[in-house]
Amino acid sequence: MQENTKDMTTAPEQDLNEILKVRREKLKELQDNGMDPFAVTKYDKQHNSAQIIENYDEFEGKDVSVAGRLMSKRVMGKASFCHIQDREGKIQSYVARDVIGEDEYKLFKKLDIGDIVGIKGDVFKTKTGETSIHAKEITLLSKSLQPLPEKFHGLKDMDLRYRQRYVDLIVNPDVKKTFMLRSKIISAIREFLDNRGYIEVDTPILNSIPGGAAARPFITHHNTLDIDMYLRIATELYLKRLIVGGFEKVYEMGRIFRNEGMSIKHNPEFTTIELYEAYTDYHGMMDITEQMVTYVCEKVLGTTKITYQGEEIDLTPSWERITMIDAIKKYTGVDFNDIQTDEDALAAVKGMGIEVEGTLTRGELINLAFEERVEENLVQPTFIMDYPVEVSPLAKRKVDDPRLTERFEVFVTRRELGNAFSELNDPIDQKERFLKQVEAREAGDEEANMMDDDFINALEYAMPPTGGLGIGIDRLVMLLTDSYSIRDVLLFPTMKPLDK
Repeated sequence: MQENTKDMTTAPEQDLNEILKVRREKLKELQDNGMDPFAVTKYDKQHNSAQIIENYDEFEGKDVSVAGRLMSKRVMGKASFCHIQDREGKIQSYVARDVIGEDEYKLFKKLDIGDIVGIKGDVFKTKTGETSIHAKEITLLSKSLQPLPEKFHGLKDMDLRYRQRYVDLIVNPDVKKTFMLRSKIISAIREFLDNRGYIEVDTPILNSIPGGAAARPFITHHNTLDIDMYLRIATELYLKRLIVGGFEKVYEMGRIFRNEGMSIKHNPEFTTIELYEAYTDYHGMMDITEQMVTYVCEKVLGTTKITYQGEEIDLTPSWERITMIDAIKKYTGVDFNDIQTDEDALAAVKGMGIEVEGTLTRGELINLAFEERVEENLVQPTFIMDYPVEVSPLAKRKVDDPRLTERFEVFVTRRELGNAFSELNDPIDQKERFLKQVEAREAGDEEANMMDDDFINALEYAMPPTGGLGIGIDRLVMLLTDSYSIRDVLLFPTMKPLDK
């Protein structure tokens, strides 16, 4: 049976059922004849498509051995053409009955699009100039029992693409390119930090106390200990314990879990890197943020000037550095340096047309005004500095204004990319801030920190002045691959079950 070439995502159910039936019949016929493709255990694959195409002069006339997925097939009597796709791309093969033999040619004609095959033969160019392999031997390595969709893009198919990423990767080369770039970005980050004396470490994912961020955790249960445990919401508190222990430069890259909403910017599990360096502060972290992003851009993309969703972004240092209060003044005209009380701050925020729920302090209102009226303007990379202490329970206070902290967040394309502090190393101050977080939690704030007595104990052994930085890897990959949604840079994003 000749398969229908229409989009299989919209093929009538009876057509699809017939195709599935035919493919299984072909498999049974092969197995009955002692040629079970699933019994093949290995194949001597020595070359790839890009290697041969890019180095044609070296390979011309020589035998090669490639393997990959059959993506197209044109049968023309005694000779045929096909394309196979491997990790590096596609390459054409010319298959002649007189070369591979009549029986082998009959088997070739029965191959389906999607089958995994191995091809051995010599390299030549067709009359149209396409680098090809003149097949001498074709081996079926695995049988595809599902037809590949011919069209697998467009908004109507986005949900299916995320759910069946394996198919998405097969038929959409740009998707595979995104994830290859993701791997290179992560490698470049590690290379940058390793070359500067940072040590990569692993800390627990299961925690008895969720800490290091304001977030609602996932809760699980340890049967042997009979205690509830939490999937980590940050790596911060363990990494700072290591600074206490004498590791002066540490980092960890790994999965974080937060039981929160999902959007184009949020997935319940995501990847971050947190790094900590003793004897520096948040200004030092600004420098390393610029240097690291620049290094990664040049290493992976060859430039620091990129386009994101149609907007030109220049990541070349030096990035703008501005305090939160000055940024609010710049974009709204309101100067919170002239506003000292909670009441006046509330009036100023309401004057901006911002709705306020609950009773908020001056510091919380400053942060609210920033989120509602400033973030939307931050397209080019910008460091927003000196956050209120109420929203920065782990950052060191500013000496000249203890209501503020030595903290920054870096924004690009209106999104937060990273967060950093001059780390709080005063155990007495830290305990008082934890106690306020506990009060907020008892009042119903599920994102507030719990008391971490062991972390306080660690700080009492003295932690040196330290700068700390956290960067969202997924958001960095989104930026550097021009990806609109976080789901586009996660191989297997969290999805609602279809039966829900």
